Amino acid sequence: MKFRAHVLVSLKEGVLDTQGKAVRVSLKNMGYGSVEEVRIGKSIMISLEATSRPEAEKQVEAMCDDLLVNPLIETRSVTLEAI
Repeated sequence: MKFRAHVLVSLKEGVLDTQGKAVRVSLKNMGYGSVEEVRIGKSIMISLEATSRPEAEKQVEAMCDDLLVNPLIETRSVTLEAI
């Protein structure tokens, strides 16, 4: 079976997001005064083959643990769909 995983990676609360801070300042300077906070993250799309949905979930979680997410400073959200 084929699956598509969408992994959304964000910095944990309390971790300084210098990119987000720079974007927030730029937006305020452009006239978007209502912007209070900007957080920058990553969106990763993965297409994979697996024998079942649980197997696909297991593979994607392993990918996150091994390479895609730094658990010390980042959180993740994974959605998986059959294609």
